[in-house]
Amino acid sequence: MEMTCNIAARLPELARERPDQIAIRCPGRPGPGGMARYDVALSYAQLDARSDAIAAGLVGYGIGRGVRTVVMVRPSPEFFLLMFALFKIGAVPVLVDPGIDKRALKQCLDEAQPQAFIGIPLAHVARKLLRWAASARTLVTVGPRLGWGGTTLAAVEAAGQGAGPQLAATDGEEVAAILFTSGSTGVPKGVVYRHRHFIGQIELLRNAFGEVAGGVDLPTFPPFALFDPALGMTSIIPDMDPTRPAKADPRRLHDAIKRFGVDQLFGSPAVMKVLVDHGQPLPGVKRAMSAGAPVPPDTVARVRALLPPEADFWTPYGATECLPVAVVEGRTLEETRAATEGGAGTCVGDVVAPNLVRIIAITDAPLADWSAVQELAPGQIGEITVAGPTATDAYFNRPQATAAAKITETLADGSTRIVHRMGDVGYFDAQGRLWFCGRKTQRVETAQGPLYTEQVEPVFNTVAGVRRTALVGIGPAGAQRPVLCYELEPEVKDSPAILAALRTVAGAHPPLAGIADFLCHRAFPVDIRHNAKIGREKLAVWAAARLEQAR
Repeated sequence: MEMTCNIAARLPELARERPDQIAIRCPGRPGPGGMARYDVALSYAQLDARSDAIAAGLVGYGIGRGVRTVVMVRPSPEFFLLMFALFKIGAVPVLVDPGIDKRALKQCLDEAQPQAFIGIPLAHVARKLLRWAASARTLVTVGPRLGWGGTTLAAVEAAGQGAGPQLAATDGEEVAAILFTSGSTGVPKGVVYRHRHFIGQIELLRNAFGEVAGGVDLPTFPPFALFDPALGMTSIIPDMDPTRPAKADPRRLHDAIKRFGVDQLFGSPAVMKVLVDHGQPLPGVKRAMSAGAPVPPDTVARVRALLPPEADFWTPYGATECLPVAVVEGRTLEETRAATEGGAGTCVGDVVAPNLVRIIAITDAPLADWSAVQELAPGQIGEITVAGPTATDAYFNRPQATAAAKITETLADGSTRIVHRMGDVGYFDAQGRLWFCGRKTQRVETAQGPLYTEQVEPVFNTVAGVRRTALVGIGPAGAQRPVLCYELEPEVKDSPAILAALRTVAGAHPPLAGIADFLCHRAFPVDIRHNAKIGREKLAVWAAARLEQAR
């Protein structure tokens, strides 16, 4: 008999093996000094039993296998109970970042065509007022229910009490979830996750980082906390707004790390900058990870200085559509820092087995079949493609986006597989390490040739007083005018000296000599999820207007 393929299948086993271990601990009411009390926790036994009850109650209420269900619940015990309950019954949770533009959020929810909507009261109010997810007829409120109908999560759980274990016999090809991208380069797309993709992620994360049961993790991006129970770890949900990681209070993060013996930390580069600017050591942390955007070399060095000498600082490379693809440790990033600041791009390290990563010639056209692909040799910059256990094969209700990002490859035995186009450009070096050069859509096509953001910006980021830079192009492809936008450190004011320093850097690097326009921007637009991906498309519009005014 074929085994059930489901990320929740490991939970009952862990509940038997380690029933009293805390699976999830969440910040509660303010305590001494304003720090959260963290008086809300779920053991593995409680997480399993209560998610069983909720699962049974949901099925009884009409939310069962295959039902697309929007989940708009803040990081809390209810969020994790709901997610595991939905996985157990084979329903399809739909997750969208709540902080994105409201029009884009409505488009995402409409595209997902959900049949059910589970949310906190505020989400239901927005659903009614803004007509979100009009297709959803089955409603569940997490908290008090007002005049919008449906039922409450408390009633669902009560109805399912005593029903016993719940685990649908899902197979690897069944849709497990629809997870929307961050939308950093456009309207977010719903990535179709099958159960085999989640199982593949668990195995790759375990193999890449040596994850072991019993560890204590502080995941500052809540969905990553869903992996911890499958790995037998304890998740400490940080006391912060997950939609504004750059505004996290480092004192609250340190309080949680110290109080609960956190030995693993995950955060975007924005969170890492918060910690390094605070400057307090992280003595108990054995493993730190940062993803969502390239980690600036200076931040890498400063994070490593805060960690114990034997600790590792990993930066996994990947995307919502395929994660993890490659990993690099902080020591390697320090070794390659000079190359990065000299224009080589950012080293993202070794490919995680069994992924197959290949570099293909850059084109914006769809590539339906691998036979049409031109594969490039090491050292040549092209688009990064991935085939492997976590490479998803479609976007939900976005056929054009699917065609642009997926290639069908026929193997020697006649079978086929989907190859995902990352939408990133990069290359392999002579040592077989993968290097990232930027987003394909954000390359600047000048008359002298292409410029790639991650090869240009780190060179200018070395100028004293400059926090970060962003390369954008103005005009038609092939004749674009390169413009370097720059953002200063908070205490620094723009001056002729900074502009002169930027021009000097451009003059010292022949590939950058064509950059003649430098514009100071107060605060770059960034993505809502990680506060780290720069909105270069918005900056390009701003830069074009500024240059037009200056004519």
